[in-house]
Parts: sequence; C-alpha cells; structure tokens
Amino acid sequence: MRDLTNPRWIKLKGFLFLLMGVLAASLLMLDQPTLKAGLLLALSVWCFCRFYYFAFYVIEHYVDPSYRFSGLWDFFGYVMRQSPRGTKPTPGRERASATKADRPEA
Repeated sequence: MRDLTNPRWIKLKGFLFLLMGVLAASLLMLDQPTLKAGLLLALSVWCFCRFYYFAFYVIEHYVDPSYRFSGLWDFFGYVMRQSPRGTKPTPGRERASATKADRPEA
C-alpha cells in the first residue's frame, strides 16, 4: 500500500478518526451512562494518547534518534528487534540540554 501524501486526504483521514472516536465514545456512554464508565473511558483515551506520544516522539528524540517510525506495526517490530539492554544512543545526537544535576558547579 502506498503512503498517503495528498494533504486533503490526510486531513479527511484525521477527521474521520476523530468522528469515529466521538461516535464510539458516545455509543459507550449511551450504553453505560455512569460516572465510572465516563472516567474509565477518559482515562483509557488519555493513556492511549500518551502511549502514541511515547511510541513516536519519546523513542525518536530520547532513546534512538536515528530511527524513524512509519506506524505502530513498525514501532512494535522495532521493540521486538531490540536487545534486552536497550539501544545505545547514536554518537553526536545526545540530548542537547543537560539537567541541573549534569551541569558542573560554577
């Protein structure tokens, strides 16, 4: 399958995901209209969003700057190929800003 490159189709795809998410959440809340169900649904959405951020931004910027992911299947394949100890950072691509503990005393 080819990559989607047309900006109009990319935007449409994004809005369709939004529509499907709102529809699914609405149907769940209509089926179980309780505070507990609403809070669990909100927590689930938040956790999946954080995982997505981790899978694409955190791994690329802090763990392995040389790797670029094209989707979740690609990310899972990357994780399965890693050694038990993890990856070594690419030379010259270390994090630019040091934390206070990393800075020498003046």
